[in-house]
Amino acid sequence: MADSHGKHAKHELEGEGPLARVALRFTAFTEKWLPDAFGFVLVGTFVVLLFGLVTGEPLLKRPDDPAATKGFGLVDAWGIGFWSLITFTLQMAMIIIGGYAVATSGPVARLITRLARIPKTPRSAVAFVAAVAMFASYLNWAFSLIFAAILAREVARNVPKADYRALGAMAFLGLGTVWAQGLSGSAALQVASASSSPAPVQEVIKAGGRATGLIPLSETIFTWQALLATLFVYVVGVVMAWFIAPGEGSSRTAEHLGIELKPLIGRGSAYNGQREESAKRRPGDWLEHSPLFSLFIVALGVTYLIRYFDGKSFFSALDLNTVNLILFLLAMLLHWRPWRMARAVRDGVPAAAGVLLQFPLYGGIFGMIAYTGISARLAGWLVQASSQFLLAPLVAIYSCILGIFVPSGGSKWVIEAPYVLQAANELNVDAGWMVIVYDLGEASANLLQPFWMLPTLAILGLKARDIMGYTFTMFLACFPAALLAVTFLAPHVTG
Repeated sequence: MADSHGKHAKHELEGEGPLARVALRFTAFTEKWLPDAFGFVLVGTFVVLLFGLVTGEPLLKRPDDPAATKGFGLVDAWGIGFWSLITFTLQMAMIIIGGYAVATSGPVARLITRLARIPKTPRSAVAFVAAVAMFASYLNWAFSLIFAAILAREVARNVPKADYRALGAMAFLGLGTVWAQGLSGSAALQVASASSSPAPVQEVIKAGGRATGLIPLSETIFTWQALLATLFVYVVGVVMAWFIAPGEGSSRTAEHLGIELKPLIGRGSAYNGQREESAKRRPGDWLEHSPLFSLFIVALGVTYLIRYFDGKSFFSALDLNTVNLILFLLAMLLHWRPWRMARAVRDGVPAAAGVLLQFPLYGGIFGMIAYTGISARLAGWLVQASSQFLLAPLVAIYSCILGIFVPSGGSKWVIEAPYVLQAANELNVDAGWMVIVYDLGEASANLLQPFWMLPTLAILGLKARDIMGYTFTMFLACFPAALLAVTFLAPHVTG
């Protein structure tokens, strides 16, 4: 029986193209051997601890200076770091819930429904979701996580023979390719704003010849080299999505996986625009059904935002708290009635469960790297191995490897920026380009570990092992594309 099943699977693979066969083999491996997303952070904690011990870091040590941020032993650094991302954790949870509330509002749901009707075949469905997901992540990575996942579900409902695992992987593709080069890229926004960029980072930038200590967006994500590199990776991603999509004979559809796909709107949708309660409405319920106070809150928030952005560069002033406020206000306006907004938030909370569970442990990993000598040691190796030509690809590789264990572009950049930018200064390489290089490597790491996949997986009803065979296959094409771009599109060195 098992032998006949193996022969049947082999026969199915023979009908696929070479890239699709690679993706299916990787997926078969990950489905069998990969743990759930929570297992990754558990293993990652052990790996970083072991690496620290092997490279000579003490297990137990506390510096005499209570204000010190270096020189801790691995255990103490883990404990300090465990809650170091607590603010970031809540911001991420709110951005996921807010993005879900916006994406499931009536107007956006109708937009997703229309978009989902465009692809007609399983292969075009996979490539279409990849293209939309990357474009959405360029605009805002947090919104794209939710928007693309809901789009993938709706596409799967309209093209029922499409491989649901491949659709799920492509819904996440933007976070593994172009998000950091877009309008919500953490590192680029940080170095462009004096309030967001730490003093040590600004000092290194000044030492490189920029008197303000800042690097404007016109010298990072909006340079023609950065735009061309982003476009190159985008095109490679869409083309790969087309070729790795399995045919009908090899596809695992939502039905095969036991996942029920309800329409977003209209008959059969989860709520069909109606409240769950069938009880008679009380006179006091008018507040939940009236848009009056929703509009009042929106007006209050818009007034604040106008005053907040007055006299500032929009993108440099755009931080996570501001993005969360914009998403909240937009969701309130689009849902119109308070009861709809409350329902959307309640339904979006499960998508943030993985963040609440895993972020503290990633904070511990972050602590072991940031508060010990591991970070400086890695940076020292980087400088020793680099030349002016090789610095860009080596920084991208370094950022990718580190991003597997500390998947937080903004927080990780704060720690690594002084070393990366100092290396750029010493080798006379443009500092703005180093931001682009670092971000492309950071994004690629997301295709290899499931940290940022959690919201997408929750909406799709999948496990990390279901889609990581496809994301790994995409990594094998998109990361080399990024390396080529950052090496051969590098601007002229400064100085």
